[in-house]
Amino acid sequence: MNAQTFDPFEPYDYRHGSVVAGLRWKNPVGTASGTFKLDACGEYYDVSQLGAISTKGVSPVPWEGNPTPRTAESPSGMVNAVGLQNPGVDHYLLDELPKLKALDALVVTNVAGHSDEDYAQVVAKLAQSEADMLEINVSCPNVTHGGMSVGTDPIALERLVRRLRGMTDKPMIVKLTPNVTDIAETARAAADGGADALSLINTLVGMRLDTRTGRPIIANVTGGVSGPAILPIALACVWKVRRALPDMPIIGIGGISSGRDALEFLYAGANAVEVGAAALVDPQAPVRVAHELEELLDRRPRLADALEKGQAWQQ
Repeated sequence: MNAQTFDPFEPYDYRHGSVVAGLRWKNPVGTASGTFKLDACGEYYDVSQLGAISTKGVSPVPWEGNPTPRTAESPSGMVNAVGLQNPGVDHYLLDELPKLKALDALVVTNVAGHSDEDYAQVVAKLAQSEADMLEINVSCPNVTHGGMSVGTDPIALERLVRRLRGMTDKPMIVKLTPNVTDIAETARAAADGGADALSLINTLVGMRLDTRTGRPIIANVTGGVSGPAILPIALACVWKVRRALPDMPIIGIGGISSGRDALEFLYAGANAVEVGAAALVDPQAPVRVAHELEELLDRRPRLADALEKGQAWQQ
């Protein structure tokens, strides 16, 4: 099948899958958390075609998110401060998760919190759910740690992951922030706490100003930068973490908008990738990337074989 002419609703048997933390993805491409909502995305493609669906962050109670304006354009990307708006874990368990599982999707539930207790409450409710994997978003401002993201403090991160690890047998991914001096250090902390896999990177801190007023465009002042502009940064982070942790499953995220972008992450050492901001421009981007990558892997049997075995490319 030509990736340029794929039917996003036509059933398709992928030739090249990947194994992440013991679970097989039918292809190495998923959605990045915060950019997927079933009611919207399901209008543009069959979500079961993807390797995995990483959901929007789920919190212990409904969160309204940040005040508007929440987004601003930036060169080759965007800045957003949506604030993890979501209807809460109870609604998620009753509504979106059953719908995704009914569509035969492999579901990665993203867990958000403003304190260690928040994370624990959500994981406790998800522990016996139909979610296939949990992705702990440690980039949230955390009141337990003075408003600082727990993902920037290796000691606090290891402690939190160890606590959550004892609450569930589900494969647990820790999503790392790039807003640190050494991402390999926080990666090791997550691994030491019991993470089964890592996803990286989350957004970088940035801002835009309105030159008519001299004031920040986003009401929250700063937000997370995503899109093609961050791809080289994300690749470098994956490369560094792969060398620090040769056997840890890694999901690469950041600026992916084509199969070739995804391929770069796999050669940097990722076992799979997630597509995020590109879907806000082209809603079919995740499944298109999956089809493009499928054809590229046809011509790279060594890489394809490694992914099927749950292994990463070694330089």
